[in-house]
Amino acid sequence: MNKAFLTTKVTPVIVLILCSLLYLSGYFQIIIAAFLVLIASAIEYRKDLFKSLGFQKKRMNLKDLLITAPLFSGGLFLIYSFVLVPGVTYLTGQEMDFSAFDSYNGSLSATLGLLILMWASAAFGEEIIFRGYLMRQFEKFFGNSKISLVLNIALLGVLFGFLHAYQGITGQIVTGIVGVLLAIIFYLRKYDLWFNIAVHGFFDTIALVFIYKGWY
Repeated sequence: MNKAFLTTKVTPVIVLILCSLLYLSGYFQIIIAAFLVLIASAIEYRKDLFKSLGFQKKRMNLKDLLITAPLFSGGLFLIYSFVLVPGVTYLTGQEMDFSAFDSYNGSLSATLGLLILMWASAAFGEEIIFRGYLMRQFEKFFGNSKISLVLNIALLGVLFGFLHAYQGITGQIVTGIVGVLLAIIFYLRKYDLWFNIAVHGFFDTIALVFIYKGWY
């Protein structure tokens, strides 16, 4: 077994297994998983580890990150609130379960603390894992044909939704669809992870404002 096979084929599989075990053990943390992904990328790509995930210096445009990304987030949140949530709720007959966020309703200090955590774990962590690593690894293993791309986006969307099981079946489906939309953005933006992180972060920020205000 040569070194190239170990770094390009075995390492990604080991990382996926470790992340799965963390989740199944009840101690899954996105930030820990993101560090595992960074280590795996360093082993495989060495000095190009950040580039391999989609952290492109030439795409770090402040206008895109501070204007275009928030606008994308706003549009995505409108689709989420007025199309996805009511539509999926109608199909499943079950409301989304936001009970995990009840303690943040009206609590400014707790909400600000959660905001920092959400940017670290959801915006950075989830985008590094799902879009930057898993989506690119899927393409490496199965190619970039149209069929492969559709399966890539669909399967990772299902996994993304599954990891949000605490929101109930409706939340899983809705979040899975949001994951699909984020993957499409990542693909159309030519794997610009900075932009995806910004879109995800601002989306969660808007959602957190709604939670704080008790509008959910």
